[in-house]
Amino acid sequence: MNHDRYDDAYIAEILKTTRTIALLGASPNPERPSNRVMGFLLSKGYRVIPVNPGQAGKEIHGQKVYAHLSDIPEPVDMIDVFRAAQYLDGVVDEALALLQKPKVVWGQLDIRDDKAAAKAEAAGIAVVMDRCPAIEYPRLIA
Repeated sequence: MNHDRYDDAYIAEILKTTRTIALLGASPNPERPSNRVMGFLLSKGYRVIPVNPGQAGKEIHGQKVYAHLSDIPEPVDMIDVFRAAQYLDGVVDEALALLQKPKVVWGQLDIRDDKAAAKAEAAGIAVVMDRCPAIEYPRLIA
């Protein structure tokens, strides 16, 4: 897939069918984008599971934080990545190692790695990069 541009229908379908999101790089700091996006997604009815090794066992927005994707005790539909682009390939490897693979890996604004995207897509995982669901949701769903 060409990740320079996405059809609105592609993004909208992901947002409509996703229920559970692992938010990788979640921050307890309300000034951080990951914290604000997590709050927004929760307010829209998504189940959001924060992932951050430094915050594991604590809570963000009332949700228990896990250290790694593999620690989450339930399947997730989407992994929302708030990590630098150079880590996206490793995130895809973690996703592929899960017993139940997510349907989507979503890289936040400025997060793009076409090689990682191709690897995920080859395994049947949809990919969105350099987009934010908190921007796309009001534009396409609300």
